[in-house]
Amino acid sequence: MFWIMLALLLIIIQFATIIIIEFRRPSNAVAWLAILFMFPPIGFLLYYFMAQEYRGHPALQQKENMYWEQIRTDLIHRSKQKIQNERQETIWQDDNLHTFLKNLPIPSITACNETTVYAEGEQAFEAMLDSMAGAEHHIHIEFYIIRDDRLGSRFERLLIRKALEGVKVRFLYDGFGSRRLGKAYLKRLQDAGVETGCFFPPLTTFVDKRLNYRNHRKIVVVDGKIGFFGGLNIGDEYVGKDPEIGYWRDTHFRIEGDAVLWVQYTFLTDWHLVKGLLLTDPVYFPMQESRGKELVQIVKSGPDETILELIFSLIVSAKKRVYIETPYFIPDSGVLLALKTAVLRGVDVRVIVPGPPDKNIVHSATLSYAQELLQAGVRFYGYQKGFIHAKVIISDDLACCGSANMDIRSLSGQFEINAVFFDGKVVDRLVQDFYRDLDGSKEILLSEFEDRPKIQKIKEIFARLLSAMF
Repeated sequence: MFWIMLALLLIIIQFATIIIIEFRRPSNAVAWLAILFMFPPIGFLLYYFMAQEYRGHPALQQKENMYWEQIRTDLIHRSKQKIQNERQETIWQDDNLHTFLKNLPIPSITACNETTVYAEGEQAFEAMLDSMAGAEHHIHIEFYIIRDDRLGSRFERLLIRKALEGVKVRFLYDGFGSRRLGKAYLKRLQDAGVETGCFFPPLTTFVDKRLNYRNHRKIVVVDGKIGFFGGLNIGDEYVGKDPEIGYWRDTHFRIEGDAVLWVQYTFLTDWHLVKGLLLTDPVYFPMQESRGKELVQIVKSGPDETILELIFSLIVSAKKRVYIETPYFIPDSGVLLALKTAVLRGVDVRVIVPGPPDKNIVHSATLSYAQELLQAGVRFYGYQKGFIHAKVIISDDLACCGSANMDIRSLSGQFEINAVFFDGKVVDRLVQDFYRDLDGSKEILLSEFEDRPKIQKIKEIFARLLSAMF
């Protein structure tokens, strides 16, 4: 009896600890309490190592923070000056959303940009490799997943060649996402002079209780003048070479103009975080030569600067349409409510998620949200042509795209990079891609969805409860 009472007391203490720590994040609290209830021996250990609130990094000391703040201030000033000089203003500058975007603690809206949109990996990777081949001073590359396969070898050979030519090559990869990247691959890069860095190595982050914080960004910067970002990682599956997944549908961007400076800023702050090195040469923030006419706002987000408020505002401000494409749909309660109320305002809300999934348990969690949203009038579609990995939100005449999924981890926990596009040409292209994806999708009808097998409903319940770990 004594041991039973002691075990119950320990469980009560664990429950109380989670409730107290997570009182500001009720959805997290519920998820972790469910995990603790289902897996009492290991649930609290998982929570201890995976769910601790992010508290910054000791590498960023006050003096260094002041340096980055000065860079931000200079870049913001340059952006505002460029907008004034070029007389580029948004046509809805008095709108509440525009005011919100200007006041967010994120980079300012930038001018004179020129964007290319890629809907498939093949074209995007060729553009990346071509731009890097022309680098004269530096190449900065940062990805969540990098594989030592055919595509990864192409990147490796080019980076080695450019490093041997005297170009500064810096290579960042996420410790968890690229955990299968072999030491031999990294050694070949290092031997050629490529500087490499691992963002939060698994063992270190396990000890530091940062295992749940991952760098999900996908960035290439060439000479501070050309930038790439979006949903693509480096691996053969991203060009449709995985026989189990097949065709891979994604969205990636090439950009020139002042927005590149903020992509560069994102990489350099990550490099500083990982390596402890400040790169202060002004050559990394050159004057931009692009004469484009697009306004773009780069959104650098992470556990200490979330993108959640932006996504919420895009949804609640919509008057005509909200179109979403995402491989993983696990919204928090605020986004869920925003989507429901958007339908009540007469907004056309449509969501495309994978038909065939790449991760069954995450897909079950995604479907667990479908029924209540279908009942509210949101239209859901399952993409059938292959696997859809695009991360796109279209709100009326704006679009927000990049590396962030529509899930709790991306919206409030992972290091991401997105962009808000204001230009009609870019938004129209993304809308066209969305309609093309609709043609390759099957609508999920409420009457049919409600008749799904009971075992599937049980899977969805458990997947939703465990979603805090995904």
